[in-house]
Amino acid sequence: MTKPLAAIYIRVSTEDQAKQGISLSAQEEALKNYASALGYEVLKIYKDEGKSAKDIKGRQAMKEMLEDAKVRKFQAIFTYKLDRFSRSLKDLIETIALLKDWGIDFVSLQDKIETTSASGKLMFHIISAFAEFERNVTGERTKFSMDKKARDGGLVSRAPLGYKIEDKKLIPKEDSYMVQEIFQDFLNNNTSLTQLAKKYNLSVNGLKKVLTNQTYLGKIKFDGQTHPGTHQPLLSPTLFNHVQNKLEKLRIK
Repeated sequence: MTKPLAAIYIRVSTEDQAKQGISLSAQEEALKNYASALGYEVLKIYKDEGKSAKDIKGRQAMKEMLEDAKVRKFQAIFTYKLDRFSRSLKDLIETIALLKDWGIDFVSLQDKIETTSASGKLMFHIISAFAEFERNVTGERTKFSMDKKARDGGLVSRAPLGYKIEDKKLIPKEDSYMVQEIFQDFLNNNTSLTQLAKKYNLSVNGLKKVLTNQTYLGKIKFDGQTHPGTHQPLLSPTLFNHVQNKLEKLRIK
C-alpha cells in the first residue's frame, strides 16, 4: 500500500539556537523518525531559518507549506513543538482550523498533540471551536464599536458623494451643491435613471444609493438603525421625502 504523505515544518531563530540549542538538523531528524514510526512518507521539509515565531506572514517556508496544504499535496504536517509553528495563540488556532478545513492532520512531537487518532481529532475540534469563538468575539467587538460610533453620530463607513473625511468627520466638499442638484433634477424632470446617472458620471446603482442616502439629512445609518449625525446635512427633509415618494411610485428602490 502507498504510504500517506507528510510535510515537516522546522523553524529556528538565532535566539532559540543560542538559548536552547534547538538546531534545524536536530528537529529534522526527530520528525523524520516520528513520521516514519506513524507510517508516513516525508514528501518535503519546509525550513525557516533565523525566523521569529511572532508572525507567520514573514516566513516564506511556512507560507509555501500552507499553499501546498490547501491543494492537499500531503496528508499531514509534523512540527517539533507548537512554538515552532507560532507563539501567537491567535495565529496558531486560526492556522490549525484552516488545516482541519482542508483535511490535513497536524502533529506536534514535543507537545504530544496529533490529529491522527480519535483523541487527537477531538483536540482538533476543540481548537477549531476556539477559533470560531475568537472570530465571533472579534465580530461582536467590531459591531459594538461601530454601533457606538453610529449612536454618537460618528462616521462608520466611507464618505458619500458630496462629503470628504477630515479628522474622522464628514465635511461638505466644495462641490457638495451637486447632491442637491441631482435630487432636484430627478424630482423635477422625467429623465430616465440611466440618462441621469450618465449626466453625473455615476452608475445606475450608484445613483440609487445617492437618492436614498439618509446621510444627506445629517443622519447616520448602521445595522438597520438610524441615528442623528454630527455632520452638516446637505438636503432638507422636504426635498428628500419628495424624492423617496417618487422612487416608491417608480418602484425602483
